[in-house]
Amino acid sequence: MTPAPALAVAPAAPVAAMASAAPRGLIDGFGRRIDYLRVSVTDRCDLRCGYCMPKGFKGFEEPANWLRHDEMARLAGLFAGLGVRRLRLTGGEPLLRRGVAGLAAAIAALPGVDDLSLSTNGTQLARHAAALRVAGVHRLNISLDTLDAAEFGRITGRDCLDAVLAGLRAAREAGFAPIKLNSVVHAATPEADVRRLLDYALAQGFILRLIEPMPVGDCGRRYAHADLGELGARLAADAGLVPALVGQGAGPARYWSSGGGAPVLGVITPMSRHFCAACNRVRLGVDGTLYLCLGQEDQVPLGRLLREGASDADLERAIRAGIAAKPERHEFTTRPERIVRFMSQTGG
Repeated sequence: MTPAPALAVAPAAPVAAMASAAPRGLIDGFGRRIDYLRVSVTDRCDLRCGYCMPKGFKGFEEPANWLRHDEMARLAGLFAGLGVRRLRLTGGEPLLRRGVAGLAAAIAALPGVDDLSLSTNGTQLARHAAALRVAGVHRLNISLDTLDAAEFGRITGRDCLDAVLAGLRAAREAGFAPIKLNSVVHAATPEADVRRLLDYALAQGFILRLIEPMPVGDCGRRYAHADLGELGARLAADAGLVPALVGQGAGPARYWSSGGGAPVLGVITPMSRHFCAACNRVRLGVDGTLYLCLGQEDQVPLGRLLREGASDADLERAIRAGIAAKPERHEFTTRPERIVRFMSQTGG
């Protein structure tokens, strides 16, 4: 892929002065505490969901530019030392890369890491669920847009719904809880499909989260969003759910819960009701590029700096400079054409 211009990092101050002046943790220019890092271990995927990756796309990052697992663990350790407490392994499809359980174990053992999770499309999960659990992964998010096999094949380009459902069973047997189902719902999504997913989640003890598509790349702009706040409220009322007092995890979802209080339905609404004021995250691409906002091009070339021999102190200064320059919000509604990279290139 063609990288956007890198964020200009200010000249480094002396280490001692930086240490004395820097606040505890990572605080951006708008007072938001950044305590959540998403790490993309690969931009490859074995599915071709249209809102994430264009049909026939071949512009993947060269493997030589992928961060090695020890390099990812080094950067994750620096973020943990700067106050990041939650990390998520993502892709592409992270389970396509060898040794992900070993990487997870290395990150889970880092001082300061309280929560390690993983996002997956589920196709490889049956083989890896037990090892991920042993490695220290606490939670799983599994992409699932429909339970209709034909529609699943149309959305993803593959006839493999059974493999995903087998992965979900394996995850539950391995002891993962909560297990979240992430479903992208756009204006043309049949409501009957969403209701079927909610019934399935209720029966299996999973959490269903409905996500509005974002105009990231040309493929993302093909999908008109629907107001999922309205849809979620309607589904919740029909299922006898009530608004949850607290969320579940580190993300921006708004939830409804069952009578027992456990969240079972959530909505993530970056388009109809953005949550930028409470943003607490940044993303690390497979090549070590630090993306500061899904809806902006601001970035820091941490991978390049690392491979040029930057010290830990140099990398920490670059991280702090990037966080200080994190944009206030995306411009998905006012400038939907702004982001040319695809979601798979940024990391989920």
